[in-house]
Amino acid sequence: MKKKNILLIFADQFRADCIHALGNEVIQTPALDALCRESVVFDRCLTPSPVCVPARYSMMTGQYPCRTGCSNNPHRGHYTGDGMYARLSAMGYYTCGIGKMHFPYETYALHGFDERHTQEELYCGCDDYYNYLLQKGYDRVYDIFGQRSEMYYIPQISQLPASDHPSAWVGDRSVEFIKKYKEDKPFFLMSSFIHPHPPFAPPAPWNKLYRDFLAVKPNLPYNYADLWTCYNIIQNRHKGLSVGVDLHLLSQIINHYYACISFVDFQIGRIVGALKEKGIYEDTLIIFTADHGELLGDFNCFGKRSMLDAACRVPLLVKMPGRAPGRRSDPVSLVDIEPTLLSWAGIEYDKDEFDGVDIFSERHEHVYSQYEKSSGGLFMVASERDKLVYSAYDDKYYYFDSFPETENKYGPKNPRCAELRGLLGDYIEKAFDTADDPAQVREKLDARIESCRRAPYAPAWQDQKTARAREEAAIPEGYRIYLKP
Repeated sequence: MKKKNILLIFADQFRADCIHALGNEVIQTPALDALCRESVVFDRCLTPSPVCVPARYSMMTGQYPCRTGCSNNPHRGHYTGDGMYARLSAMGYYTCGIGKMHFPYETYALHGFDERHTQEELYCGCDDYYNYLLQKGYDRVYDIFGQRSEMYYIPQISQLPASDHPSAWVGDRSVEFIKKYKEDKPFFLMSSFIHPHPPFAPPAPWNKLYRDFLAVKPNLPYNYADLWTCYNIIQNRHKGLSVGVDLHLLSQIINHYYACISFVDFQIGRIVGALKEKGIYEDTLIIFTADHGELLGDFNCFGKRSMLDAACRVPLLVKMPGRAPGRRSDPVSLVDIEPTLLSWAGIEYDKDEFDGVDIFSERHEHVYSQYEKSSGGLFMVASERDKLVYSAYDDKYYYFDSFPETENKYGPKNPRCAELRGLLGDYIEKAFDTADDPAQVREKLDARIESCRRAPYAPAWQDQKTARAREEAAIPEGYRIYLKP
């Protein structure tokens, strides 16, 4: 039987609760709504890591961070030509990647793709989108994705018109690829959008889409600070949001975040429309998902690096030819995407190679997530109905059995907590490779955790020779950058 085409649509920092058809009455996502009606929707898809690079690396390898060794963003050196894209190419697919991949961006390396059109968040010279803007006559363009630093979470309007916005560029390249594709072999197309990753800078007039929407209701349980880990504090401080924001500003932040999503949704509609126009929509497998979510004011926090659902739960829609649409609540992960695609394409593989499974033939009882693996590591095991989180820096467990989370119900004598703690302990042992000498490794880890706990507010890994330290050194005597204690 002839292999059929695959379209993987990927977004960055896209919350699972930001699709209209899945319950968000405010957001406008007609293209994703239509896709939902023809897809199997997985309501409990949890990222293997709540940051960009390790989540993407786990997806392309089908392995958790404890096996890939990639558990934070600086690990770009882990990328090789192996993984899902290279495997599909070797098995007869023409593979094309368009947009943000978070590969090392110093070169135009294909990383398993047969064709790539690069658009990286922190661009260098090897960036097709940046070169496109130069060719359009923009000369040298700064902040093409929006202003960062202290402006990171300040609502912005893109400096570029809608026609040249990063999301439009991915949409244009994807539509062009589909229309011009004439190869005899099937294609695998990954259309990867930077947005709605901050800065939230939709183009005009899309920035006005939610201008009058002020009914902001962030998830703020009375004891929300009890649910924080060290990373919530660090992220808020780093983003200049350590004292929180008023509800009016928060509503504007959400408005722009939603506008970024709606503009991405419009591009998705264009891509799907190109499939229909070419007459190949019915026979194309379409997956929509994201690397992680965004706290967006929930728990008075922003960013990612959190195992709270707002940051670690992502949308997963799978439109599979011949499979009826529906909804599932069992836990799944991005590590399941590769084995699911390979099974659908009829490509044989060794199941032991993956932590993920074909989600249409097997089901998980539990899935895992990890950020970092030092004594500041953050780990999670989750089932359909609950989850356990461990923050090594805080040396604290968090147990949740209702979502969105409202209180930490962890108790050492709770048999369910003990069961999940055992499962999470097994995962952490893999992450630290304790098999050779568990006692020695555990002793070192205990000592390291204790030293971190006695340290100042920042974890030991936060090198003080960073931009923050240089900025403080540049302030004349008699002035200081105020940090809330």
